[in-house]
Amino acid sequence: MVVYEIDKVRFRLKTHHDLTWIKKYGTVFSVIDETGSGCISFGVADGANKYFIKIAGVDTIDAEISPEESVETLKSAVKMYQILKHPNLVELLEHYPYQDYYAAVFRWVEGGCLFDYWNFEKYEKNPDILSPAARFRELPAERKLAAIEDIFSFLETVAENRYVAVDFYDGSLIYDFETDKMTVCDIDLFRKQPAVNDMGEEYWGTKRLKAPEEYIMDAAVDEITNVYTLGAMIFDFFGTFTSGEISRRYTDNRFMPCPEERWSLGKEAYFSTLRAVELDREKRYKTISEFHKSFRSAVITR
Repeated sequence: MVVYEIDKVRFRLKTHHDLTWIKKYGTVFSVIDETGSGCISFGVADGANKYFIKIAGVDTIDAEISPEESVETLKSAVKMYQILKHPNLVELLEHYPYQDYYAAVFRWVEGGCLFDYWNFEKYEKNPDILSPAARFRELPAERKLAAIEDIFSFLETVAENRYVAVDFYDGSLIYDFETDKMTVCDIDLFRKQPAVNDMGEEYWGTKRLKAPEEYIMDAAVDEITNVYTLGAMIFDFFGTFTSGEISRRYTDNRFMPCPEERWSLGKEAYFSTLRAVELDREKRYKTISEFHKSFRSAVITR
Protein backbone atom coordinates (compact mmCIF):
# COMPACT_ATOMS: atom_id res chain seq x y z
CA MET A 1 0.00 0.00 0.00
CA VAL A 2 1.21 3.49 -0.87
CA VAL A 3 0.00 6.66 0.88
CA TYR A 4 -0.27 9.87 -1.14
CA GLU A 5 -1.18 13.46 -0.47
CA ILE A 6 -2.47 16.14 -2.86
CA ASP A 7 -3.38 19.57 -1.47
CA LYS A 8 -3.25 18.11 2.07
CA VAL A 9 -5.79 15.41 1.14
CA ARG A 10 -4.42 11.94 1.90
CA PHE A 11 -5.37 8.73 0.08
CA ARG A 12 -4.11 5.17 -0.33
CA LEU A 13 -3.53 2.91 -3.32
CA LYS A 14 -2.05 -0.56 -3.69
CA THR A 15 0.70 0.58 -6.06
CA HIS A 16 2.37 3.78 -7.23
CA HIS A 17 0.35 6.21 -9.36
CA ASP A 18 1.03 9.87 -10.07
CA LEU A 19 -2.36 11.57 -10.09
CA THR A 20 -1.21 15.15 -9.67
CA TRP A 21 -2.47 15.91 -13.20
CA ILE A 22 -5.98 16.34 -11.76
CA LYS A 23 -4.81 19.67 -10.32
CA LYS A 24 -5.53 21.19 -13.73
CA TYR A 25 -9.13 21.31 -12.46
CA GLY A 26 -8.20 23.18 -9.28
CA THR A 27 -7.56 22.32 -5.64
CA VAL A 28 -8.38 18.85 -4.31
CA PHE A 29 -10.64 19.04 -1.24
CA SER A 30 -11.93 15.47 -0.83
CA VAL A 31 -11.26 11.89 -1.89
CA ILE A 32 -12.97 8.50 -1.92
CA ASP A 33 -10.34 5.78 -2.17
CA GLU A 34 -11.97 2.73 -0.53
CA THR A 35 -13.88 1.35 -3.51
CA GLY A 36 -14.38 -2.10 -4.96
CA SER A 37 -14.73 -0.65 -8.46
CA GLY A 38 -11.03 0.10 -8.80
CA CYS A 39 -11.86 3.81 -9.21
CA ILE A 40 -10.65 6.65 -7.04
CA SER A 41 -12.74 9.83 -6.92
CA PHE A 42 -11.74 13.38 -6.03
CA GLY A 43 -13.62 16.56 -5.21
CA VAL A 44 -11.81 19.45 -6.91
CA ALA A 45 -12.59 23.20 -6.86
CA ASP A 46 -11.24 26.00 -9.05
CA GLY A 47 -12.84 28.88 -7.15
CA ALA A 48 -15.85 29.22 -9.43
CA ASN A 49 -16.87 25.56 -9.88
CA LYS A 50 -16.57 22.23 -8.14
CA TYR A 51 -16.03 18.91 -9.89
CA PHE A 52 -16.24 15.24 -9.00
CA ILE A 53 -13.51 13.39 -10.89
CA LYS A 54 -13.63 9.59 -11.11
CA ILE A 55 -10.46 7.86 -12.29
CA ALA A 56 -10.42 4.19 -13.27
CA GLY A 57 -7.38 1.94 -13.47
CA VAL A 58 -5.59 3.03 -10.30
CA ASP A 59 -5.71 -0.26 -8.36
CA THR A 60 -7.55 0.87 -5.22
CA ILE A 61 -6.89 -0.92 -1.94
CA ASP A 62 -10.34 -2.56 -1.95
CA ALA A 63 -10.53 -3.20 -5.71
CA GLU A 64 -12.58 -6.27 -6.63
CA ILE A 65 -11.57 -6.10 -10.29
CA SER A 66 -8.31 -5.48 -12.15
CA PRO A 67 -7.25 -1.96 -13.24
CA GLU A 68 -7.93 -2.97 -16.87
CA GLU A 69 -11.46 -4.14 -16.00
CA SER A 70 -11.99 -0.93 -14.04
CA VAL A 71 -11.12 1.14 -17.11
CA GLU A 72 -13.45 -0.83 -19.39
CA THR A 73 -16.28 -0.56 -16.84
CA LEU A 74 -15.99 3.23 -16.63
CA LYS A 75 -15.72 3.54 -20.43
CA SER A 76 -19.00 1.66 -20.76
CA ALA A 77 -20.60 3.61 -17.92
CA VAL A 78 -20.12 7.06 -19.44
CA LYS A 79 -22.40 6.08 -22.34
CA MET A 80 -25.15 5.31 -19.83
CA TYR A 81 -24.80 8.70 -18.12
CA GLN A 82 -25.60 10.20 -21.52
CA ILE A 83 -28.43 7.81 -22.44
CA LEU A 84 -30.08 7.95 -19.00
CA LYS A 85 -29.69 11.70 -18.54
CA HIS A 86 -32.19 12.84 -15.93
CA PRO A 87 -32.67 15.82 -13.55
CA ASN A 88 -31.82 13.53 -10.64
CA LEU A 89 -28.75 11.91 -12.21
CA VAL A 90 -25.34 13.50 -11.65
CA GLU A 91 -24.27 15.47 -14.74
CA LEU A 92 -21.37 14.12 -16.79
CA LEU A 93 -19.25 17.00 -18.17
CA GLU A 94 -16.47 15.17 -20.00
CA HIS A 95 -14.59 11.86 -20.16
CA TYR A 96 -11.32 10.76 -21.74
CA PRO A 97 -8.36 8.35 -21.53
CA TYR A 98 -5.21 9.58 -19.83
CA GLN A 99 -2.11 7.37 -19.87
CA ASP A 100 -3.31 4.00 -18.51
CA TYR A 101 -6.33 5.54 -16.78
CA TYR A 102 -9.79 6.66 -17.79
CA ALA A 103 -11.31 9.80 -16.29
CA ALA A 104 -14.91 10.95 -16.02
CA VAL A 105 -15.58 14.49 -14.82
CA PHE A 106 -18.95 15.30 -13.26
CA ARG A 107 -20.53 18.44 -11.90
CA TRP A 108 -20.16 18.42 -8.11
CA VAL A 109 -23.33 17.61 -6.15
CA GLU A 110 -23.84 19.09 -2.70
CA GLY A 111 -25.23 16.87 0.05
CA GLY A 112 -24.48 13.65 1.86
CA CYS A 113 -24.23 10.11 0.53
CA LEU A 114 -26.82 7.90 2.21
CA PHE A 115 -24.29 5.10 2.72
CA ASP A 116 -20.94 6.85 3.15
CA TYR A 117 -19.01 3.78 4.33
CA TRP A 118 -15.69 5.65 4.10
CA ASN A 119 -16.84 7.77 7.08
CA PHE A 120 -18.14 4.94 9.30
CA GLU A 121 -15.03 4.98 11.52
CA LYS A 122 -15.55 8.71 12.11
CA TYR A 123 -19.14 8.11 13.24
CA GLU A 124 -18.03 5.32 15.58
CA LYS A 125 -15.46 7.57 17.20
CA ASN A 126 -17.86 10.55 17.34
CA PRO A 127 -21.34 9.25 18.20
CA ASP A 128 -22.68 12.82 18.35
CA ILE A 129 -22.13 13.16 14.59
CA LEU A 130 -25.12 11.84 12.65
CA SER A 131 -24.46 10.18 9.31
CA PRO A 132 -26.43 11.45 6.29
CA ALA A 133 -28.42 8.19 6.43
CA ALA A 134 -29.39 8.79 10.06
CA ARG A 135 -30.29 12.41 9.33
CA PHE A 136 -32.39 11.36 6.35
CA ARG A 137 -34.37 8.80 8.35
CA GLU A 138 -35.20 11.48 10.93
CA LEU A 139 -36.72 13.81 8.33
CA PRO A 140 -40.49 14.36 8.25
CA ALA A 141 -42.31 11.84 6.08
CA GLU A 142 -43.25 14.42 3.43
CA ARG A 143 -39.62 15.34 2.75
CA LYS A 144 -38.60 11.69 2.45
CA LEU A 145 -41.56 10.96 0.19
CA ALA A 146 -40.53 13.78 -2.14
CA ALA A 147 -37.05 12.25 -2.34
CA ILE A 148 -38.52 8.84 -3.13
CA GLU A 149 -40.51 10.43 -5.95
CA ASP A 150 -37.15 11.47 -7.42
CA ILE A 151 -35.94 7.86 -7.26
CA PHE A 152 -39.13 6.50 -8.82
CA SER A 153 -38.81 9.04 -11.65
CA PHE A 154 -35.20 8.09 -12.35
CA LEU A 155 -35.86 4.33 -12.32
CA GLU A 156 -38.81 4.85 -14.68
CA THR A 157 -36.37 6.52 -17.10
CA VAL A 158 -33.99 3.57 -16.70
CA ALA A 159 -36.81 1.15 -17.57
CA GLU A 160 -38.05 3.23 -20.50
CA ASN A 161 -34.57 3.04 -22.02
CA ARG A 162 -34.45 -0.74 -21.57
CA TYR A 163 -31.76 -0.70 -18.89
CA VAL A 164 -31.71 -2.36 -15.48
CA ALA A 165 -30.22 -0.83 -12.35
CA VAL A 166 -27.40 -3.03 -11.04
CA ASP A 167 -25.59 -2.36 -7.75
CA PHE A 168 -28.16 0.35 -7.04
CA TYR A 169 -28.43 1.08 -3.32
CA ASP A 170 -28.34 3.88 -0.76
CA GLY A 171 -24.66 4.36 -1.55
CA SER A 172 -25.78 5.46 -5.03
CA LEU A 173 -27.75 8.38 -3.56
CA ILE A 174 -26.75 11.88 -2.47
CA TYR A 175 -29.30 13.95 -0.57
CA ASP A 176 -28.99 17.71 -0.22
CA PHE A 177 -30.56 18.64 3.13
CA GLU A 178 -30.65 22.32 2.14
CA THR A 179 -32.58 21.94 -1.13
CA ASP A 180 -34.21 18.51 -0.53
CA LYS A 181 -32.85 17.29 -3.86
CA MET A 182 -31.98 13.60 -4.30
CA THR A 183 -29.25 12.80 -6.82
CA VAL A 184 -28.23 9.41 -8.20
CA CYS A 185 -24.45 9.47 -8.31
CA ASP A 186 -23.37 6.01 -9.51
CA ILE A 187 -24.81 3.94 -12.38
CA ASP A 188 -21.53 2.39 -13.53
CA LEU A 189 -22.76 -1.23 -13.39
CA PHE A 190 -26.22 -0.75 -14.90
CA ARG A 191 -26.92 -3.13 -17.79
CA LYS A 192 -28.83 -3.11 -21.03
CA GLN A 193 -31.78 -5.49 -21.16
CA PRO A 194 -31.99 -8.43 -21.36
CA ALA A 195 -29.61 -9.16 -18.49
CA VAL A 196 -28.89 -12.17 -16.30
CA ASN A 197 -27.02 -12.87 -13.11
CA ASP A 198 -23.67 -14.09 -14.45
CA MET A 199 -21.91 -14.15 -11.08
CA GLY A 200 -24.17 -16.28 -8.87
CA GLU A 201 -24.27 -15.44 -5.17
CA GLU A 202 -21.58 -12.77 -5.56
CA TYR A 203 -23.58 -10.76 -8.09
CA TRP A 204 -23.19 -7.01 -7.68
CA GLY A 205 -25.14 -5.28 -4.92
CA THR A 206 -25.43 -5.07 -1.16
CA LYS A 207 -27.00 -7.98 0.66
CA ARG A 208 -29.04 -5.44 2.59
CA LEU A 209 -31.19 -4.82 -0.50
CA LYS A 210 -30.57 -7.53 -3.11
CA ALA A 211 -33.46 -9.43 -4.68
CA PRO A 212 -33.52 -13.25 -4.46
CA GLU A 213 -32.62 -13.64 -8.16
CA GLU A 214 -29.46 -11.64 -7.55
CA TYR A 215 -28.07 -14.68 -5.74
CA ILE A 216 -28.91 -17.22 -8.48
CA MET A 217 -26.66 -17.92 -11.45
CA ASP A 218 -28.34 -17.28 -14.83
CA ALA A 219 -31.48 -15.82 -13.24
CA ALA A 220 -33.11 -12.89 -15.06
CA VAL A 221 -32.22 -9.48 -13.65
CA ASP A 222 -34.75 -6.93 -14.86
CA GLU A 223 -37.29 -4.28 -13.96
CA ILE A 224 -39.00 -6.66 -11.55
CA THR A 225 -35.65 -6.97 -9.78
CA ASN A 226 -35.48 -3.18 -9.51
CA VAL A 227 -38.98 -3.16 -8.02
CA TYR A 228 -37.63 -5.35 -5.20
CA THR A 229 -34.55 -3.20 -4.62
CA LEU A 230 -36.59 0.00 -4.41
CA GLY A 231 -39.13 -1.66 -2.11
CA ALA A 232 -36.35 -2.79 0.24
CA MET A 233 -34.88 0.70 0.18
CA ILE A 234 -38.24 2.26 1.07
CA PHE A 235 -38.57 -0.20 3.97
CA ASP A 236 -35.20 1.01 5.25
CA PHE A 237 -36.32 4.64 4.97
CA PHE A 238 -39.66 4.19 6.77
CA GLY A 239 -39.17 1.06 8.86
CA THR A 240 -37.15 0.30 11.97
CA PHE A 241 -34.73 -2.64 12.07
CA THR A 242 -32.54 -4.02 14.83
CA SER A 243 -28.82 -4.47 14.25
CA GLY A 244 -29.42 -8.21 14.46
CA GLU A 245 -32.00 -8.04 11.68
CA ILE A 246 -29.59 -6.11 9.49
CA SER A 247 -26.82 -8.64 10.20
CA ARG A 248 -29.07 -11.53 9.21
CA ARG A 249 -29.43 -10.06 5.73
CA TYR A 250 -25.74 -10.81 5.25
CA THR A 251 -25.73 -14.25 6.84
CA ASP A 252 -29.03 -15.44 5.33
CA ASN A 253 -28.66 -13.75 1.92
CA ARG A 254 -32.15 -12.36 2.30
CA PHE A 255 -33.87 -9.05 2.94
CA MET A 256 -36.77 -9.27 5.40
CA PRO A 257 -39.27 -6.42 5.79
CA CYS A 258 -39.95 -5.02 9.24
CA PRO A 259 -43.28 -5.88 10.90
CA GLU A 260 -46.11 -3.41 10.39
CA GLU A 261 -45.86 -2.06 13.95
CA ARG A 262 -42.34 -0.80 13.16
CA TRP A 263 -43.42 0.95 9.96
CA SER A 264 -44.12 4.70 10.06
CA LEU A 265 -46.10 5.36 6.89
CA GLY A 266 -49.52 3.78 7.39
CA LYS A 267 -51.14 0.42 6.65
CA GLU A 268 -51.88 1.00 2.94
CA ALA A 269 -48.31 2.07 2.17
CA TYR A 270 -46.96 -0.86 4.18
CA PHE A 271 -48.83 -3.45 2.15
CA SER A 272 -48.12 -1.63 -1.10
CA THR A 273 -44.39 -1.81 -0.39
CA LEU A 274 -44.66 -5.37 0.94
CA ARG A 275 -45.79 -6.56 -2.50
CA ALA A 276 -42.64 -5.05 -4.02
CA VAL A 277 -40.42 -7.30 -1.88
CA GLU A 278 -42.22 -10.59 -2.48
CA LEU A 279 -39.70 -13.42 -2.68
CA ASP A 280 -41.72 -14.85 -5.56
CA ARG A 281 -41.03 -12.40 -8.39
CA GLU A 282 -44.29 -13.37 -10.09
CA LYS A 283 -46.16 -11.77 -7.18
CA ARG A 284 -44.31 -8.44 -7.41
CA TYR A 285 -45.28 -5.43 -9.50
CA LYS A 286 -44.24 -6.01 -13.10
CA THR A 287 -42.93 -2.47 -13.60
CA ILE A 288 -41.55 0.43 -11.61
CA SER A 289 -44.46 2.54 -12.87
CA GLU A 290 -47.00 0.04 -11.52
CA PHE A 291 -45.28 0.10 -8.13
CA HIS A 292 -45.12 3.91 -8.29
CA LYS A 293 -48.85 4.20 -8.94
CA SER A 294 -49.73 1.82 -6.10
CA PHE A 295 -47.35 3.45 -3.61
CA ARG A 296 -48.46 6.99 -4.44
CA SER A 297 -52.12 6.02 -4.08
CA ALA A 298 -51.43 4.30 -0.74
CA VAL A 299 -49.56 7.33 0.61
CA ILE A 300 -52.38 9.69 -0.34
CA THR A 301 -54.91 7.61 1.63
CA ARG A 302 -52.78 7.29 4.77
